[in-house]
Amino acid sequence: MQITLLVPGLSWPREILRDTVSGLDLPALSTMLGRASVRRLPEPPDAWLARAFGLGEKGAPLPAAPLRLLNEGGAPGNDEWLCLDPVHLRLEARTAHAVMLDDPALLTLAEEEDAALRQAVAPIFSGFGELSDETAAASPGRWHLRLSRPAGIESQPLADGVGRAVTPDLPAGPQGAQWRRLLAEAQTLLFDHPVNRARREAGRPVVNSLWPWGEGRLPAHVATPFDAVLCDDPVIKGLARAANISSAGVPPAFDRRPGRVLVKLEHLVEPTRTFDATAWRDALARLERDWFAPALASRCRLRLWAGAEEGGFEADFFPFDRWKFWRRPQPLTVLTQP
Repeated sequence: MQITLLVPGLSWPREILRDTVSGLDLPALSTMLGRASVRRLPEPPDAWLARAFGLGEKGAPLPAAPLRLLNEGGAPGNDEWLCLDPVHLRLEARTAHAVMLDDPALLTLAEEEDAALRQAVAPIFSGFGELSDETAAASPGRWHLRLSRPAGIESQPLADGVGRAVTPDLPAGPQGAQWRRLLAEAQTLLFDHPVNRARREAGRPVVNSLWPWGEGRLPAHVATPFDAVLCDDPVIKGLARAANISSAGVPPAFDRRPGRVLVKLEHLVEPTRTFDATAWRDALARLERDWFAPALASRCRLRLWAGAEEGGFEADFFPFDRWKFWRRPQPLTVLTQP
């Protein structure tokens, strides 16, 4: 058995990480880091996954839009797609009036709200493609634009932007200025839309902008580096489906399975977004108890990928590494060393 644990949010900046993990007992993780082969990977999580599944050149991002659509029962075909998701932007007075991106999950759009908003803004983007009921998504809040020509933008994955200030020059790229004008037009329309008026009166967050990201075409060929994928990420589930790999949600704790298994553990994502050190420590302690310790005891080959936007670290731990008693356990801060 070989299990790969993809753990975004595990590595923080060096000074913050040292203070945050102080006094936290992580014997299984420390053993893995001390006896495994650890190497730095200068790529974000989606590029790591793209490389693992044999997509494109090194460092290329995942074509998230067609993969997510595939996972939701759509038929991407050979068309090029772009995620165009409804979001709520808010003004944060405590951070010099920065515009912050809230978690889209907080919108909890009903199907009728989703359809009304999508139909209203669809004509604005008709010069780039089709945003209709047939091509949108099975899930409210996840929109897919079938592109009739390349979007020509450089954007940020939606998950990476949540809880952070929105850069005013996004989307960038050759067509970035045109897209920013289209988004401004959509924001004007959304402000006074009946759906938003009703939500505002009810004290619910409104949809006041859209987030374009994940442009791409469904790959013609996808490698099969794993036999099973356990995650709650619709893009990765779509990747597994494209590779004809079984996928399921993440179980509450380590579950020994045969073959090569990829597990994405997102316990640390939300505390990392908010820099909530207490919640992060609690989540890491749960990962130690429910995943790292039983995985280490299973005597299988372990690969740990600690992801961050600017890159990550891969620790490869073979069964015989358990007997390397001369290699002392290492704290999590070893990942931040030059």
